[in-house]
Amino acid sequence: MQVPDSTFDDVANDPRERLAAWGRRGFLIAVLLLVVAALFGYLGMKTGSVSASSGGYHLDLKYPRIARAGLDVPWQLTVTRPGGFDGPVTVEVTGSYFDIFESQGITPQPSDETSDGQWDQMTFDKPEGDTLTIDFDIYVQPASQIGHSGTARVLDHGHPAASVDFKTRLVP
Repeated sequence: MQVPDSTFDDVANDPRERLAAWGRRGFLIAVLLLVVAALFGYLGMKTGSVSASSGGYHLDLKYPRIARAGLDVPWQLTVTRPGGFDGPVTVEVTGSYFDIFESQGITPQPSDETSDGQWDQMTFDKPEGDTLTIDFDIYVQPASQIGHSGTARVLDHGHPAASVDFKTRLVP
């Protein structure tokens, strides 16, 4: 009888075992990449900003471009009119956009609010100076899974003067 050189000489080498080992390695690499992406902030909330000028108005919007359910997010619209405003400022936002959020409040408080199903309209008292900044204190509803797009616009005598388009994408 011949003595084997190793105790593994007579162990069968099944190709499925080799494939399973590569599958485990691939899974571990995917988890490692996910952890590294999270460490560098690629999986968290991302803020976007858009701006537009038209009709004597300038709009700057800071909004959540990418968010997750349950997170507090920024939504800040700055309306500027060089030389100041003639009277109250009316802003409209796509009505369905805020459906994915829970609102904690708005600053400043609008003096009037209406909605026609398509647009949420807010009228603010005439601000001092040439800038009105509207801050929404909002967070993404825990049950929200799909983002929304929207438009924010300032009205001049009842007609859109300047507008910005934006989209919030939600990730798990």
